[in-house]
Amino acid sequence: MKMRVKNAFAIVCGTTGAVIIAGAMVLAVSRPATATAKFAQQTGKPCAQCHQNPTGGTELTPFGEKFKANGNELPK
Repeated sequence: MKMRVKNAFAIVCGTTGAVIIAGAMVLAVSRPATATAKFAQQTGKPCAQCHQNPTGGTELTPFGEKFKANGNELPK
């Protein structure tokens, strides 16, 4: 009986540890995409050229949609 309890405890602890590690990895690796001033510096365009909100965000202007569709390169 003691062996079954020890095995069950080990399985529960191992599973819990694996879930905690997997959760920590997901939180550490996945981050929401954000606009950076680096693209504005590279292109010489203000952030508001591509973004509805001048500070960035997910809503793009028509120019920003073209920029995104063109692989983040200025459309010709």
